[in-house]
Amino acid sequence: MKHIVSPYEGSNGSARNRSDCPPVDLPGEVFFAISVAGVLENLLVLLAVLKNRNLQAPMFCFICSLAVSDMLGSLYKILEGVFILFRNMGYVKPRGRFETTVDDVFDSMFVLSLLGSIFSLSAIAVDRYITIFHALQYHRIVTVRRAVATLAVVWSFCAASGVAMVLFSHRVPTVLTFTLLFPLMLAFVLCLYTHMFLLARSHARKIATLPRANLKGAITLTILLGVFICCWAPFVLHVLLMTFCPNNPYCVCYMSLFQINGMLIMCNAVIDPFIYAFRSPELRDAFKRMVFLSRGQ
Repeated sequence: MKHIVSPYEGSNGSARNRSDCPPVDLPGEVFFAISVAGVLENLLVLLAVLKNRNLQAPMFCFICSLAVSDMLGSLYKILEGVFILFRNMGYVKPRGRFETTVDDVFDSMFVLSLLGSIFSLSAIAVDRYITIFHALQYHRIVTVRRAVATLAVVWSFCAASGVAMVLFSHRVPTVLTFTLLFPLMLAFVLCLYTHMFLLARSHARKIATLPRANLKGAITLTILLGVFICCWAPFVLHVLLMTFCPNNPYCVCYMSLFQINGMLIMCNAVIDPFIYAFRSPELRDAFKRMVFLSRGQ
C-alpha cells in the first residue's frame, strides 16, 4: 500500500533535489518505545474494563473499541520494525512475494486502526448525544448488547474496507476515499455538536439538572477528538500531497516530515489512555487496583 503509507524516501528523486528540505529521520528505537507503550497502555484499558463489572457499560464498550484501534496502530509499527530487522539480517528476500504480502497485511492493520478510530469516536459522539438529550430513555435505547452488536458491524465494515483499500491503493479514488473519511467524521461530529448546542439553548434548565458525569463525558469526547485531529491530520495531509503534487518542491518539503507525522500517530495511542484515566474516576480506580494487586503478588 505504498501510495497511502509510503515514506518520504519513496518520493520522486528529482523533486527531492529541487527541495531545500532534507528528510527528517528519527531513530527506530523512538518509534519502537512509543509503540510498545501504546500497546501496553491500551491493553491495560481493555483489561480494566473486562475485569470490572461496573465498567461493563455501553460507554466503556466504545472506549474499548477506540483502545483496540490505538493498539492496532502501535502493533503495526512494532511488527513492521521486527520484520524490517529480519529482512536486513537476510532472513527475508527483499522485494519478494512474501515481503509484499506481509507489507499488505501491515498496511491493512494501519488502515484498520484509522477507520476504527474514526467510527469509534463517532459512536462515542452519538452515545454522548443520547446521554444528554435522552437521559431518561438512555438505558433503554443504548444497551451493552446493542453496543456490542453495533461495534461488530462497524469492525466488520472497517476490516473489509481496510483490505479493499490495500488491494486498490494504487488508484486515486481509493486515496480520496481514505482521506475523505477523516473530514467526513469531523463534519458528522461537528453537526452533532451544533445540534447539541442549539438544543442546549432551548433545554437549558433540563440540561442543568443532568448528572455532571453526562456533561463530563461530552468534554472527554471533545478532548479525545482534539488529540485525534492533531495526531492524524498531518499524515492525512501528507497522503493528499503525495497523491496530487508529488513533484512540487513545497509538497516535497512537507513530505520530508513523514517520520514526525508517523510519530504523532504513535503518540495518539499513548495519550488516549491518560485521557481516560484523567477524566474517568472509575477507570482510574480500576487502574490503581490492578497496579497494586500486581505489586502485592
